[in-house]
Amino acid sequence: MSEKDNLQEADGIEEKNTPQTNEVTLDVETKPTEETPLKKNEEIVDDETKTSEEAPLEENEVDTENTETTIAEDTQVDEQPATETIIEEITESSEATSSEKKEDVLEEIEASNAEDAEDESNSKRHEILEKDYHVMSMEALVEELENLVKNEKIQVIKSHFDTIKSEFNIKFSAFLEEKKEEFLATGGNSIDFHFKSDVKTRFNDIFREYRDKRQAYYKNLEQNLKVNLEQRLEIIEDIKGLINVEENINTTYKHFKELQESWRNAGPIPRDKYNNVWNNYHHHAEIFYDFLHLNRDLRDLDFKHNLEQKLKIITQAEELAKDDDSNRAFRELQVLHKIWKEELGPVDREQREVIWERFSAATKTIHEKRQAYFENLDKVYEKNLEVKHDIISQIDALAQDESNVHSAWQKKIKVLEDLRNQFFNAGKVPIKVNEATWAKFKESVRAFNRRKNAFYKSLKKDQYENLQKKQALIRLAEEHKDSDDFEATTPLMKKIQSDWKKIGHVPRRDSDKIWKQFKAACNHYFDKLHESKNTTNKEETEALEKKIKFLEDLKSTKFPDDVKENLALIKEKIAEWKTIGKVPYNKRFIDGKFNKIIDTLFNKLDVSKSESDLLKYDNKLATMANAEDQRSLDNEHNFIRKKIAEIKAEINQLENNLQFFSNVADDNPLVKDVHKNIERHKDELDSWKAKLKKVKKFY
Repeated sequence: MSEKDNLQEADGIEEKNTPQTNEVTLDVETKPTEETPLKKNEEIVDDETKTSEEAPLEENEVDTENTETTIAEDTQVDEQPATETIIEEITESSEATSSEKKEDVLEEIEASNAEDAEDESNSKRHEILEKDYHVMSMEALVEELENLVKNEKIQVIKSHFDTIKSEFNIKFSAFLEEKKEEFLATGGNSIDFHFKSDVKTRFNDIFREYRDKRQAYYKNLEQNLKVNLEQRLEIIEDIKGLINVEENINTTYKHFKELQESWRNAGPIPRDKYNNVWNNYHHHAEIFYDFLHLNRDLRDLDFKHNLEQKLKIITQAEELAKDDDSNRAFRELQVLHKIWKEELGPVDREQREVIWERFSAATKTIHEKRQAYFENLDKVYEKNLEVKHDIISQIDALAQDESNVHSAWQKKIKVLEDLRNQFFNAGKVPIKVNEATWAKFKESVRAFNRRKNAFYKSLKKDQYENLQKKQALIRLAEEHKDSDDFEATTPLMKKIQSDWKKIGHVPRRDSDKIWKQFKAACNHYFDKLHESKNTTNKEETEALEKKIKFLEDLKSTKFPDDVKENLALIKEKIAEWKTIGKVPYNKRFIDGKFNKIIDTLFNKLDVSKSESDLLKYDNKLATMANAEDQRSLDNEHNFIRKKIAEIKAEINQLENNLQFFSNVADDNPLVKDVHKNIERHKDELDSWKAKLKKVKKFY
């Protein structure tokens, strides 16, 4: 199995192979005694070490000589024991399998090197870190895609782009299906469903940018590769022509070296021509070196240099075979094969087969370790599959739960969201079951959503009835808001407020609107009531005068340094202020002045900030409780509940954000900052809960 096959299975996404253009075989002029170019990945072998009978047969060609020998052997049963025949067949089969594996890894290496040869920057694709795109949200995938398109060369990010695109489409498809089901559940028609997503729009923009850049790159590259190919073919022809040139051998050798230098500077060629062209080049270079037998000094000097360099490469390959990181070792092995093929020439005939076999052996070892790594990876994917099946079972059980109240469904929705995140974070599964697992997950989520939508569809009917009831109360309040019969109307208005609280939820789109109408009618009446009382209440006027004098005396009061004595004196002043009584409605600001002075005194106490805040809050609540109606206390109660809900939502969001840093150390500045924010919000939450507890004592 090739690296690509393994990576496809690891990803869990099937990839279709694009047919490669057939290589064009270049014409090689040979003589019966000369070497002929071997097939892809084969080393040139000397005529003396490999006879014509040992040459591989062409497809469908029959080896008559060997067939006859086999028949003869079969007839002589007594001379050839059956056991020995079976052993020989097993041995031959094992050797064939080993040879096929070696051929596979060499083909994989050469294919990768051929791709890199089109552009030197192509090798950079091995250096780009491949993140776990499977667990990323749509927003995170778009961010990563934009970063790749903006900051990396367009030709090296294709595999990353394809994986991100596939993961994004899977997640967006599921998201879109949910939105459509919600739309249909509210009574919408399928043909009218339209959904606009900012993240999808952004993804499409980046996709178009990637496509345009890639098309422009390959259009320019195609022309350059064609020119370079023609130049290299000309160089090969020039090398072939050196054999028959009648000139001084030193001059010919110098000309050959110039052609070698031109070859090194010729530039990249199309990947489908790479191996064929390079094999022909090496073939004719070796023929030229054989031609130099008249001047062995020049030839042997090159052979010696090439042998030394190839031995160094072999040593490096054997060291790589000991590396535990098989993927890194394989990438570096590809580089060694590229140097062997592109930068080094032939060696002496006696050494060619020996050093190639040694290099091939190291290559095979690295490949086998890498295959073992992928086999172990398959086991991990099987475990991930078990986890995902368990999550799907939990979703199925959640959908069958019979709880049919709003609060229960809200809890189940949160549980489902958590299970969805667990599913996406569970990792990849074997490619053979990837689509089936995804389909099963989607169907389970759909089943849950269908039951949820059915519940809320029936709930909307109840909410509409509640809306009608509240609208009736609004009409009643507006009818009496201008009444001057305060004795009869005040109990009625308070009853209207009480009835309002007992009615359940209304449709969200109407909630704010009717609340503002109701609040305006009630406030209008009670403001009018208070204004009437302020103009006729002599006791309130006297209380105002007393409080003004009390404030003047309080400013000049000296408080002791002892905290307990100071706190006792402050509480005494607060109690004394309450005994003075109420002031006219339009003069209530004097209570605010008193509270401001008391807050200042509390701040001077040597107590914690939280204790000081609660002491000040007690004073504030006492003032609200002394009001003629409970509007201030009700507003405070609603405000605190809303504040608690907001802080809880903030904490949940911060804790969810931490999931994206599961592989980041806790001492990372960003992670530390998130933890700090969570603790701060939790402290605030405790403070608001304490205040809510105090408010509830007045009900």
